[in-house]
Amino acid sequence: QVQLVESGGGLVQTGGSLRLSCAASGRPFSSYGMGWFRQAPGKEREFVAAIRWIGDTTFYAGSVRGRFTISRDNAKNTVSLQMNSLKPEDTAVYYCAASATYLSVWSGAGGYGYWGQGTQVTVSS
Repeated sequence: QVQLVESGGGLVQTGGSLRLSCAASGRPFSSYGMGWFRQAPGKEREFVAAIRWIGDTTFYAGSVRGRFTISRDNAKNTVSLQMNSLKPEDTAVYYCAASATYLSVWSGAGGYGYWGQGTQVTVSS
């Protein structure tokens, strides 16, 4: 079984930065891709960013493109999300997700088979 553990959430003021990390552990980890999703109170879970495990292809939601950067460290089985210029509307629980199989739609939560427990990000105005 694969476990994903997020870290790095917290409280930050508008315009500030945070870096989230997700560490994968468990059985030998082989991922097609990993992503970050977020869910604000009363809202559905939404796609934030994703990255192929092999290669440099990344995907971003329009609302975060240019402010957030996703990266990975294959040797350490980790994926990170650098979040800059944070806004109050970025406040949410952020979830790390992984897929061991081909993803035709990177922004769809249903394609990811493994999920972390989530980490809270709060941006104060």
